Amino acid sequence: MPNTTSTSGYFLDKIASLNFDGFFTKRNRILLHVFMWFGFSVLLFLSYVIGYHLVYFDAVLLTIRMALVNIIVFYMLFYLLLPKIFSGSKTRIIVLLVLVFPLSIFVWMASTYFISLLYYTLGLEVDFGELKGVIKMSAEQRFLEAVSPKRMLSQTIIIISLLSPFCFAKILVEITKLYNKKFQIEREKTALEIQNIQIEKDFLKAQLNPHFLFNTLNNLYGLTVRKDNLAPEVILNLSDIMSYTLYESNTEIVRLEKELDFIKNYIALEKMRYAEDANIQVTSEGQTAGLFVAPLLTFTFIENAFKYGLKSQNAFIKLNIKIESNTFWFSLENDLEETANDSDFGGIGVENARKRLELLYPDQYELEIKRLENSFKVDLKIVLRR
Repeated sequence: MPNTTSTSGYFLDKIASLNFDGFFTKRNRILLHVFMWFGFSVLLFLSYVIGYHLVYFDAVLLTIRMALVNIIVFYMLFYLLLPKIFSGSKTRIIVLLVLVFPLSIFVWMASTYFISLLYYTLGLEVDFGELKGVIKMSAEQRFLEAVSPKRMLSQTIIIISLLSPFCFAKILVEITKLYNKKFQIEREKTALEIQNIQIEKDFLKAQLNPHFLFNTLNNLYGLTVRKDNLAPEVILNLSDIMSYTLYESNTEIVRLEKELDFIKNYIALEKMRYAEDANIQVTSEGQTAGLFVAPLLTFTFIENAFKYGLKSQNAFIKLNIKIESNTFWFSLENDLEETANDSDFGGIGVENARKRLELLYPDQYELEIKRLENSFKVDLKIVLRR
């Protein structure tokens, strides 16, 4: 007995591995459609020549007419009507689907009539074969006769037989693309889980490396020796950062207020490395109650700001966070050294941040990273979850 599970799994893997976005470029789509209609026209031409015994010229005339009519109906249906129909409620979709079929038949017959009228005006006619005089017969009708309910009913079978191969091909491609996208998303989600683990490891490494601990503990020692009242606050900040990264950020989403507390604690510890008059500005406004966000999404950008900023003559870091209408706005700008390269601000961290945003917030985020004349700026907008 054949192993149907492994066979289906093989084909599903093949579908998932197809790169539709890479293949279906604008140029390739145009070429595929051209070849599709060319093949249809050739078969139609042969059917007129062989089946109806038409001469080549007459067969070409009717092939052009029929091809144009099918092209009009096909693109009207799949590229104009159906995309709009499936964007509404279920009731609206059902009603419009019921109406779209007779509308397509009407357009098919009206197009046939007007093209026949054009042929007749130009003096073109089928003079031989079983379809002799068909253009004149069609053109001499009144429009209402050409699209009468009786004729629409009689032509329905012909229309279905002519358009069904293209409809089937279109539906098959769309279903394949849908399955491909589904499997790609599943694979990317699995990869995302692995990336999240790696990001957390990298984050802990960045926070717990000897250099970071040395700076923090050294500053804490100085505060303790001077019996500075800031010492307990520094200990608390470090404790909160360790707790957040070790325990609270291991979930897919966290409360927004927790993420903002982490950002403030991290910046507070980083500020200790610089003079009190260092131009480090942090502002936050808006209500966070009931809002959730993926953890550590902005950390890479903040870490890079302190890593590459505060080194020029006009050293500064400006961070502005705003929560408005369930939307998280994050704007971070820092100074640049004249010798800094654009590649210094990318790397795995930024790339992972982009991937996480794309997978966790598809169509719900905007990220803009740009180098200005004397600074580097990151603008991020995310529609938050409740």
